[in-house]
Amino acid sequence: MILLLALFAVAGIYAQVNIDAPEPLLRVINSDGESEELTAGGEYSGEAPVTLQMSANAQEVDGYSLVCSWEFFKEGEVEPYLVRYDADVEFELRESGATIIRPKFVYTSRENSDVFWEFGSEVYEPFRVILSESSLEAPNAFSPNGDGINDYYNVYNVKSIVSFSAAIYNRWGQQLYSWGIDQIGCEDCGWDGTYKGKDVKAGVYYVVIDAKGADGIKYEIRRDVNLLRGYTEESAAP
Repeated sequence: MILLLALFAVAGIYAQVNIDAPEPLLRVINSDGESEELTAGGEYSGEAPVTLQMSANAQEVDGYSLVCSWEFFKEGEVEPYLVRYDADVEFELRESGATIIRPKFVYTSRENSDVFWEFGSEVYEPFRVILSESSLEAPNAFSPNGDGINDYYNVYNVKSIVSFSAAIYNRWGQQLYSWGIDQIGCEDCGWDGTYKGKDVKAGVYYVVIDAKGADGIKYEIRRDVNLLRGYTEESAAP
């Protein structure tokens, strides 16, 4: 009899309150500052690292306390490797592979903790963020002659690189130029074949590159670089 009365009491409280399910959003921002907004069940594919900005978009309800949680899983895992409890969360994701994000929101009555509304996996499909495996290659020559083709020495085929440093040396071991991760993946970045504002001579130089991919792969490149000052596409034509 007591149990039946309790159930009727809970049912009565539920009937007096209408709580709408929050509408969680995930904004994914890549290293170029480009963003993509996802609703629950959405999927993003790109390169690491990315910044994840999660918003609960949950209403406040009189007489109820709200607890928000975001659970992060590696695809195939049953236990989350990270849980965040704020309504708005920002997190940098630097690892390749698929990450599953499950939102959950619980409204609990301040008068009776046995009365609550829960919006979780039965309401929302999870977000899915897929970051590609890393890659990085370094050429053995470039031609800084102002023709707009290969005028800068830089790495290419760059994917999911989370740390990077590179430097150019002459045959005597003198460092002529160095650059970091903010100067990869762009056309007019890297070494332009000058030192202190003056053109260096055509010849062989040396590059040292240390980088790490989102998948944990380390890139340690040490190789000769041929600076071809007089080379053009026209001169190479048969």
